[in-house]
Amino acid sequence: MTESALAPLAQTPLHDLHLELGARMVPFAGYAMPLQYRDGILKEHLHTRARAGLFDVSHMGQIRLSGPQAAAALETLVPVDIVDLPAGQQRYAMFTNERGGVMDDLMVANAGDSLVLVVNAACKEQDIEHLRHRIGERCGVEVLSDRALLAIQGPAAAQVMARLAPELASLLFMSVATVELLGVECLVSRSGYTGEDGYEISVPADAAEPLARELLGHEEVRPVGLGARDSLRLEAGLCLYGHDLDAATTPVESSLLWAISKARRAAGARAGGYPGDEAIQAQIEQGVDRKRVGLLPRERTPVREGAVLLDEHGHPAGSVTSGGFGPTLNAPCAMGYVNTGLAQPGTVLQAMVRGKAVPIEVVRMPFVPQRYYRGG
Repeated sequence: MTESALAPLAQTPLHDLHLELGARMVPFAGYAMPLQYRDGILKEHLHTRARAGLFDVSHMGQIRLSGPQAAAALETLVPVDIVDLPAGQQRYAMFTNERGGVMDDLMVANAGDSLVLVVNAACKEQDIEHLRHRIGERCGVEVLSDRALLAIQGPAAAQVMARLAPELASLLFMSVATVELLGVECLVSRSGYTGEDGYEISVPADAAEPLARELLGHEEVRPVGLGARDSLRLEAGLCLYGHDLDAATTPVESSLLWAISKARRAAGARAGGYPGDEAIQAQIEQGVDRKRVGLLPRERTPVREGAVLLDEHGHPAGSVTSGGFGPTLNAPCAMGYVNTGLAQPGTVLQAMVRGKAVPIEVVRMPFVPQRYYRGG
């Protein structure tokens, strides 16, 4: 057994609260995390869609980049416009490698005096080293290890948050603001990972539990674990790194072309200049052999990650990268990669599930409507 396998699991600042709430704890990215609470995954999922769920995502990495060159420096690592990202806004980005593959996906917020990055838990040590090695001489790279991260998601999230800070009601999707919650300064973004309206709250670690208890004290809010977080993001058509995204798959193959800013493409104001730029630009111009698509089984059988996809002639057509039951959809759903010629919505393939061929249709995502707040 390796040393890492013997290492104790890290705990978030809300660990004792999870136990108090009856959470079933599981190992995840080196942390003990709540898979579900007493209500169970199905009820937690549906409650988030109907009212508001509170998630502990403190295992994610939070990093601050500071200094006048921070934005330009970060652009050397991501195919995204960071230089022109306005203060009070955030943007989805990806670290790419020399082959154009995705090393990690992340959020970048312009907090006014600095950039704040939120990276995936399983990749954060790699990402921190990547930032320090590649741009550490051009800007400050500070790991915000003294902060927790909470997410409140669902149609009631805004009214709950407005009771604590009224100015948050008018915040738009992908906007950020520094506000006081229970007398503590927090960085709040109107974003999330469920397809619902909601907020993510970066809060000092020692203030996380009082804030979580306050939010759970509102009758609209219930705690939600990783199980429902996964089914919610799948219904919303959102990628999970290490499953739907990886270092061997490019943003173009991943159907994330929308995230590559025009300023960073050929003929853009700051074209290229990030790892793998030539490979990615060639794919933009010439196309790719495979694409990420939504998949709906025509039977009630869930089709899960790893299932092989076949075309009508029984030839390999691709594979499933995420799959399960969608409680809101009330049906199984999946996403995966298929040969580009088979990526047209309406194409029917066969998914192999325990030796049985299950008909599965290529569809557009998301599977349920996204309800981000854009004003109006």
